[in-house]
Amino acid sequence: MVSILVAWGAAVLVENISARAVKSMLLTEGVTFASVAPDGLQIHLSGTAPNEAARYKVVNLVGALIDSSRIRDRMEVTPVKAIEAPRFSVEMLRNDDGIQLIGLLPESDALQAVKDKAQALNPDVPLSDMLETADYPAPQGWEAALTYGLDALEMLPRSKISVAADQVAITAIAASDAEKRAFERQLNTAKPSGLAVKVDISAPRPVLTPFTLRFVKDAEGARFDACSADTELGRARILAAAGLAGAVGSSGCTVGLGVPSPKWTDATITGIKAVAQLASATLTFSDADVTLLAGADVPQGDFDRVVGELEADLPDVFSLKATLEKKASGAVAGPAEFTASLAPETHRLEMRGRLTDDMLRKAVDSFARAEFGGNTYLATRMDPELPTGWPLRVLAGLQALGELDNGTLLVRPDTVELKGITGSQSAKVRISQILSEKLGQGQTFRVDVKYDKTLDPLAGIPTPEECAADVDDVVARQKITFTPGSAEIDAAAGGVMKALADVLKLCPGVKLEVAGYTDAQGSEEGNRALSQARAETVVLALQGRQIDVSGMIARGYGEADPLADNGTDAGREANRRIEFRLIGAPKPISADAGKAAATAAQAQGAAVAGPDFSSDTSPSLAPQKKTVTPKPRPKKTE
Repeated sequence: MVSILVAWGAAVLVENISARAVKSMLLTEGVTFASVAPDGLQIHLSGTAPNEAARYKVVNLVGALIDSSRIRDRMEVTPVKAIEAPRFSVEMLRNDDGIQLIGLLPESDALQAVKDKAQALNPDVPLSDMLETADYPAPQGWEAALTYGLDALEMLPRSKISVAADQVAITAIAASDAEKRAFERQLNTAKPSGLAVKVDISAPRPVLTPFTLRFVKDAEGARFDACSADTELGRARILAAAGLAGAVGSSGCTVGLGVPSPKWTDATITGIKAVAQLASATLTFSDADVTLLAGADVPQGDFDRVVGELEADLPDVFSLKATLEKKASGAVAGPAEFTASLAPETHRLEMRGRLTDDMLRKAVDSFARAEFGGNTYLATRMDPELPTGWPLRVLAGLQALGELDNGTLLVRPDTVELKGITGSQSAKVRISQILSEKLGQGQTFRVDVKYDKTLDPLAGIPTPEECAADVDDVVARQKITFTPGSAEIDAAAGGVMKALADVLKLCPGVKLEVAGYTDAQGSEEGNRALSQARAETVVLALQGRQIDVSGMIARGYGEADPLADNGTDAGREANRRIEFRLIGAPKPISADAGKAAATAAQAQGAAVAGPDFSSDTSPSLAPQKKTVTPKPRPKKTE
C-alpha cells in the first residue's frame, strides 16, 4: 500500500513539473493561445492557433521538452477567410475638355453600356477610359447607384461624380444660383431610396457687363436702380454709404466679376456721398464712365461745388460727365417721341410715335418680332428731323423693355423712360446695364420697375434660410414633448410633428442640425445620452412622415446652453427642448455672452443687436436667461 502511494505521488509530481515547464517555455516563446493541461504523464494542448504553422510550432516546442508520445494535440486552427471582394467604385469627371472614367467595376455587360452612355454626352471628344473589371458579383445597391451617377453626369456639364454601392458624391459647378437650385431639386427627386447622396454644387460669381451702379435721389427717396460690387466687403460698404445717404429698406447689390478698377468701391461711395448733398440727382456708373444728372431743383452753386469736389475725389481711371437739368420753360407742341406698350396678359407689344426713315421702321419691326414674338403692332410716322442717335435710343429702349413682363417705354431727345412690372429681381439691374451701355456716357434715362413675386418662377422655392425660419416658427408655437424619462415622442406632439413635416416637404435635403437639450437634473452623461436619443427620434419620426432627412444631423447637448433657471419647474420645462439650426449658420450665443457683447458695443458707440433667444418654449419662458447658481444635482425625474 505504501508503495502504491509513493508511486502515485511521484507520478503527480512528474505531471506538475512537466506542465509547469511546458507553460513556462511557451510563455517565453510568446505563445499565448495554447493551454496546457496535465493528465497523468500526458500533456494535453488546447486552444485555437491563428494558422497551421503556429500549431506545428507549439507541438515541436513541447516535443523538444518532453517525449512526443506524451503529447496530446487538441488545438484547433482559425479557418482561412474567404478572399473578400474588392470595393467597386467609379470616378466620373466631365468638363469642356471631355469625360474621364476611372475605377473598378464588376465584370458584366454593363461595362460597355457605361462607356457608350458617357461617350454619347460628348461624341466629338474621345472618351478617356481608365476602367477595370474584377470577376466578382456586384454588391447590393451597385446598379442603382451607378445608374443614378450616370444620370447626374448627363445633367451636369461640369462635374465630378464618385459612385460606390453605398454612396454617391457629386461635386459640380452651375452657371447661376437659379440653375444650382434647379440641379439640386432634380438630383433630390431622382435619388434612389436608401442611397446616401452627398451633393455640393457651387455657382460662380457672374460676369457683369458693363459693371453698373445707379443711385437715385428724388421725391420718392434715395434708392438703387442697379448696384454692382466686386467683393462681399465692398458690397457692405456700398450699402452702408447708401443708408447714410437716405436709402431705406432692403437693397440688393450683385457681387460679380469684371470690375473696371480695384478702386470701384471707393469711387462709387464717393459718388453716393455727392448725391446725398444734392436735393435730387441720379448717379450712374457704367464701368469707368460716370454720369451725374442733378435735378432742376438743385441750385447752380450747390451743383458747381458738389461736381468740383466729386471730380477731385474720383480715382484717375473714372471719367465724370455732370449735367444740371434745366427748369421747364413751357410745353412744346408735338414733342418728338417714340412709345411702346407691352400688355400684361396678352404680351402684345404696341409701338407708336416717330422714326427717322423706313429703314429704321423695318429694323424696329424685325427687332420687336425677334424679341417679343409675332404679337406686335407698329404705327409710326417718319420724321427725318429727329435728333442724332434716335435709332440707337429706340432699339436700346426696346431691348430694355424685353426684360419686363409688362410695361411702357418712352423715348425723347433728352431721356429714355421705362416703367413696368417684372418677376425677376435682377431685371432692374439688367435694364440699367443695357441703357447705360447702349446710350453712352452723359445720356439720361429713368427706370421705374416694380418686382411682383407672383410672376417670379423661383419665388415659390424657399431658400435654406427661409426653410429654417419656417421650422423655427413651427417649434416656437408648440414644443416637441417626450414621455418623461424616455426618448419617445409624446402623443400630444403629433400636431407639431405634422406641421414640421408640411414645412420640410417643400425643403428636400435642407441641411439642419436637430439639437436636443435637457434640464440639469441627473448626471451630465445621462442627460447628453437622453438628448441625443431624443434628437435621433425626431429625425426618424420625420423620415417616417416621408421627409428627406439626408441633410439632417442629430446631436444631443444635454444640459448645455440653458434658456432659463434650472432651479424652478418652469425653467426646467423651458430647458427641455428640441431646436433646429441651419448647418453652417452661427450657433446662438449664450445670454451672458450676448449681454457682455452688447455692453461692450454700446461703450464703443456701436449699435449691436442682442442674441436671438427663440426656441420651442413658450414666449414667457424663453427670454428668462440669467446667471444660474450651481445647485446639488437631484435624481433624474424628467
